[in-house]
Amino acid sequence: MTTALPAQLAEIRDDFLALGVRDRLQLLLEFSQELPELPERYRDHPDLFERVEECQSPVYIFSETDASGAVHLHATAPVEAPTTRGFASILAQGLDGLSVEDVLAVPGDYPQSLGLTEAVSPLRIRGMTAMLARIKAQLKRAAAA
Repeated sequence: MTTALPAQLAEIRDDFLALGVRDRLQLLLEFSQELPELPERYRDHPDLFERVEECQSPVYIFSETDASGAVHLHATAPVEAPTTRGFASILAQGLDGLSVEDVLAVPGDYPQSLGLTEAVSPLRIRGMTAMLARIKAQLKRAAAA
């Protein structure tokens, strides 16, 4: 039995798959320019963020849930690393507002489903997969606390 992908992640995936390989890279670049800014309250708290070691570029993520239980992902990635920023942005936008249960149910191979394996190195796809795994681990730790 496969779990249905949350609507916003399915839409992002479908947007990528509707394009040719070269245009998928362009869409990833557009996502990199849309990585949400960190909320003011977190800008001076790098201690809250976890480094995603599998990424070649320094990527830091922090996930939280609000009072309603909705997940919010915050990420930083250098502007000079558009692929990594793009992946972080896809996750930040695609997971925003979902319940913890919905995020935990996102297939671990979601990054491979975007059709970018022909366009970017396996190492980069592995980095995005690691970001998703870190987010899930953070949410599990928070739920257990």
